[in-house]
Amino acid sequence: MSAPSDDRRPEASARDLAALQGDWEQVAFEENGVANPPDEYGPQGALTTFHGNHFAVRAADGTLLLEGSYTIDASTTPRAITWVDAMGADKGKPLLASYRLDGDDFVFIAADPGEPRPTVFRTVPGLTMRTLVRQHLSR
Repeated sequence: MSAPSDDRRPEASARDLAALQGDWEQVAFEENGVANPPDEYGPQGALTTFHGNHFAVRAADGTLLLEGSYTIDASTTPRAITWVDAMGADKGKPLLASYRLDGDDFVFIAADPGEPRPTVFRTVPGLTMRTLVRQHLSR
């Protein structure tokens, strides 16, 4: 990752954090270079909800599949996100990732625990990429 550029001020992280808030549905998944393998955290109809620095993934029936916290740094290239799951096999382990956020489209690529942050948006063994689309739900 490169250092912050003049056109990427710290406010960019706050803007991206605000833009992530709400409900998102996964539309693509790639792991270890394989497109759309079985996915326990992204079954059809599952929603990922961002609230502050917390995330929760729920199945269509409301069952909690995964939750945790995240931090973002939009001043780097690519932009950085670090996930910390609060449950499951990776509980408490920082998962280094990079992300793209463009309107209602959010893509992130994450490394396995202990691996360096990815710098390109394609997977090889040890990397997972998810593509999500914002859901405009009436509540």
